[in-house]
Amino acid sequence: MNRHVLVVDDEKLIVKGIRFSLEQDDMDVDCAYDGEEALKLARENHYDMILLDVMLPKLDGFEVCRQIREFSDVPIIMLTARDDDMNKILGLEYGADDYITKPFNILEVKARIKAIMRRTGRRDPENAGGKLVIKGEMKIDCESRRVMIGEKEINLTAKEFDLLELLAMNPGKVYSRENLLNIVWGYEYPGDARTVDVHIRRLREKIETNPSDPKYVYTKWGVGYYFRG
Repeated sequence: MNRHVLVVDDEKLIVKGIRFSLEQDDMDVDCAYDGEEALKLARENHYDMILLDVMLPKLDGFEVCRQIREFSDVPIIMLTARDDDMNKILGLEYGADDYITKPFNILEVKARIKAIMRRTGRRDPENAGGKLVIKGEMKIDCESRRVMIGEKEINLTAKEFDLLELLAMNPGKVYSRENLLNIVWGYEYPGDARTVDVHIRRLREKIETNPSDPKYVYTKWGVGYYFRG
């Protein structure tokens, strides 16, 4: 089945170029040109990926990302014309999985999309039955990529799940920020260690009763992070 991608940008030439390129790789592409339209499409359809520009009419990309995260864990790549750290960190804070700075090479965009899709490929929950990690009240189903704490399902983004899965599958092993960046985001990823810190903090806010006193994901000061087995 073809992958379904939503491309959101108010510059129609950019949208046209991305759409043409992705369709050459047999992806189905929907397009939106403002934040409200993007949010409507995201609610009405199941997407495997959303490319989301920051500067949009009606609702900006950060707000669209924030609202999508209330009902979906679809991977989101932010597109930003500003090459500054604050915009990148803001995108991650709102739940984006990755960011690409304009002007970009379409081959880089396609490579990032494919890398994320490989790591987060959705599997049919009915065929689940793979590895389960259970720690206290937490249950991580690595096949269906679902996390339960007690009777409540926790809605994690793709990258948040990838981090939790890696740490939980290797309890007690301390991973440096650089290790996590390379393993979860890939060696070609141009970001820095703060990307990991933002995602760990967001993950703790979702899975820990008290994020400042965690019982699952611990910090080894000056070294990195680990999962208490």
